[in-house]
Amino acid sequence: MYQYSELNKSDTFFQKIKNLDYPLIIMILLLGLISFFIMYSVDEGKILTHTKSHFTKFVIFFLLMIFLSMLHIKFWYKISSISYLAVLVLLVLVKFFGFEAGGAQRWIDLKFANLQPSELMKICIILFLAKYYHKLKINDVNKFFPVLNSIIIIFLPVALVMSQPDMGTSILIGMSGIIVLWLSGLRIKYFFYSFLGFLIILPFIFSFLKEYQKLRILNFINPNMDPLGSGYHVIQSKIAIGSGGFDGKGFLKGTQSYLEFLPEKETDFVFTLFAEQFGFIGSVILLLIYLGIIYRIIRIGLISRNHFSKLFCYGFSFTIFLNLAVNLLMVLGLLPVVGSPLPILSYGGSSMLTMMIGFSVVLCAKINSKISIP
Repeated sequence: MYQYSELNKSDTFFQKIKNLDYPLIIMILLLGLISFFIMYSVDEGKILTHTKSHFTKFVIFFLLMIFLSMLHIKFWYKISSISYLAVLVLLVLVKFFGFEAGGAQRWIDLKFANLQPSELMKICIILFLAKYYHKLKINDVNKFFPVLNSIIIIFLPVALVMSQPDMGTSILIGMSGIIVLWLSGLRIKYFFYSFLGFLIILPFIFSFLKEYQKLRILNFINPNMDPLGSGYHVIQSKIAIGSGGFDGKGFLKGTQSYLEFLPEKETDFVFTLFAEQFGFIGSVILLLIYLGIIYRIIRIGLISRNHFSKLFCYGFSFTIFLNLAVNLLMVLGLLPVVGSPLPILSYGGSSMLTMMIGFSVVLCAKINSKISIP
């Protein structure tokens, strides 16, 4: 049985609305507003496909976030295993029924939208592991079979996503799962041995990579090796960010973007477009909004009574930080180019849906912060 406080027994819809984390909601809305102007800039000062589609998705998913946050935390606890298995099935279906774009088979055509299940797995794996370790006794965390089960839970989606191929997303999924293991109290020796094992098999992993993936890694080492080919994205990205200077060139005045020197400016390289127009000052403000969101999520985890909510909030905050860090380091040429969208800002429905579902669980944890789950 779930334990309810007297307050939560009598919670009405309006009481739940009152208990939402409004600083977090305001910062999410700020990102949504910034994303609107970025897509407006992508469409060169016109409300065209990118602007309409991105704004419509943000409004729909934001309202969905508020609706889902009204659910009880036990709902997320109950469906965590089912959601993980369902997305795992979708990842298998992608192999057989998915369509290919850009050399990778990552999407399923739902007729009304294209779904990328690997994005949803970033949330589902945290939910599943949070429930798994919530139920597990602290003395059993470091025993052989619980550790083995955790490795299998992480390995299955990572292997499926890697085979699409999508190395970047598979690494992010793996890291999202690993951080939950770390927070659950898994001994550091397991991480040390895993890291050694990874270093040993790294040459074999490299040999199985696609040619374009190998070129991305080699171009990370030497971007000028193929400046008009595989190194083109990073070189143009650094030029655009550098040209933004301290206060930027101004809204709708990015030369690198508008002269079509910058590829994929609406997706993985959206920060480059933003930095060119708003410069160092704008970039710092944007980063502060992201850091504020991460802080609020961690704070909600701290005040939550149940271990499930704590693990999810900490794991989700790390996922946002990891996606943010990987994207920024990638566009700055400090990491190989991987498929890592900037949360909320990058064009793409699956990524935004994933973030909004994650936020809804966090807000739900805030509303139900006094609830204990045995």
